[in-house]
Amino acid sequence: MASQAIEGRRARAQVVTGDAACRKKSIELLEELGLPKGLLPMEDIQEFGYNRETGFMWLVQGKKKVEHTFKKIKQTVSYAAEVTAFVEKGKLRNIIGVKTKELMLWLSVVEVYVPEASPEKVTFKTGTGLSDTFEATAFALGQ
Repeated sequence: MASQAIEGRRARAQVVTGDAACRKKSIELLEELGLPKGLLPMEDIQEFGYNRETGFMWLVQGKKKVEHTFKKIKQTVSYAAEVTAFVEKGKLRNIIGVKTKELMLWLSVVEVYVPEASPEKVTFKTGTGLSDTFEATAFALGQ
């Protein structure tokens, strides 16, 4: 089910399966990190894993990918069947599997962070070096 990148990091990771349990754990982790709880609105999540020692986390969903539009900011984001990232307080970094649509292009999101000085803001950084900052309320659960 999971890729080799995940398989190699399973040791000492907390792994849960089933959509309800995975959603709950991913939301709890986002909350613990000080990130908006609706940041990862994936569907049919089959597996969530988190290794506290390394900060590596992953989500595997049943569908190939899911697109979600955050209505408050009119931003469409695509989540691959597998999303991985390294996490730390206020930040997801080295993200794989998340893309945002800018004009007609899909750009990979490589980092998401909440600046300590402005916890009401969320900044997204793409692989091209572009970044955009939004109100954190746009990523509340159910948005």
